[in-house]
Amino acid sequence: MTSPAAGSTRRTRIRIAVAALLALAVLAALVLITTLPPGDRPPGPASPEPSPPATTATAPAAGGPAVETSSFSGSGDVADDAAIWVDPANPANSVVIADNKADTDGGIAVFGIDGELIHFRPDGKIGNVDLRTGFPLSGETAVLVGGNNRTDDTLALWTLDTKTRELTPVAAGDIQTFAPNYGFCMYRSSASGKFYAFVTPNEEGPIQQFELADDGGGRVEAGLVRELPVSSITESCVADDELGHLYIAQEDVGVWKYSAEPDAGKERTAVDKTGAGRLVADVEGLGISYGPAGSGHLFVSSQGDSTIAIYERSGSNAFVRKFSVGGNGDIDGVSGTDGLDVTALDAGPQFEQGLLVVHDEENSGGTTSNLKYIPLDSVLR
Repeated sequence: MTSPAAGSTRRTRIRIAVAALLALAVLAALVLITTLPPGDRPPGPASPEPSPPATTATAPAAGGPAVETSSFSGSGDVADDAAIWVDPANPANSVVIADNKADTDGGIAVFGIDGELIHFRPDGKIGNVDLRTGFPLSGETAVLVGGNNRTDDTLALWTLDTKTRELTPVAAGDIQTFAPNYGFCMYRSSASGKFYAFVTPNEEGPIQQFELADDGGGRVEAGLVRELPVSSITESCVADDELGHLYIAQEDVGVWKYSAEPDAGKERTAVDKTGAGRLVADVEGLGISYGPAGSGHLFVSSQGDSTIAIYERSGSNAFVRKFSVGGNGDIDGVSGTDGLDVTALDAGPQFEQGLLVVHDEENSGGTTSNLKYIPLDSVLR
């Protein structure tokens, strides 16, 4: 007769043996499943949704703004976009050309590298501005400046006199755009040498691409060559002349990259989106700093949290960092940033290593807006 203790020991040994056999069976099944082709594997539970990424740390720009422009009175986004022209022969002669999109008395302004107003034209409610050098006009080359006029939904075009630093209208008549238009940028193709303008919509509608050319009489004409559908408000855009990319900021969605060539179709890829930890709607200004051999950076204004995000210009536009612009002495910090522009060229005193220009929605906490000039090397350190 087996004792109670001996029986208990025997039952324990049996349970251990059964457990070991079951473990070996499960292990064998797992090995079999993982060696099967994906289509032959049994279905498993649905994968959980990935957790949203943590908010990216934001660092202040070292040193802050070195210069600020005069202010335009009105709502905080009256003066919200800029284009930098660098004088290669005399960088101190460089200028920042900026919009004034006031409903009345709107127009376009030229500021010196010291922030002082040089010239203003009351040409309507100008949305965004951009420029390209080397435009062939009347047998010479010109600095062509463009913008979208929200007053009458047209393209506005000027030439910049590099000596007086004043603007002269050169559009060949009224060049109608999609209505209502909202934003604007320019492109010079490295493949064909042709010049183009892009106009973005203030609602669902097409992004329009126009080819710009001398009309033979010293004026600039424009012909529509492509339309790109977009599902909601899109203001800022910027084109990479060397790499042939067009970047579009769809305000509540994120940043898209297209080919800038007119025959490239409608394909696009996402650079970044709102809610992914780097951009907070509205996504606004875009700018490109060019470096050698395709290097450089794409700058994106994240208006929702008053920061600027930096991405690599090359490849798939890898994220680099984001930063805010604090105050510097008597110059207040930047809030509600909308438009921006950037250059890596010597732009004059204090900006020998490049210049970043950003919009400040609440200048000194008041009801005026202006532009801040920041040494580029201070945000790329």
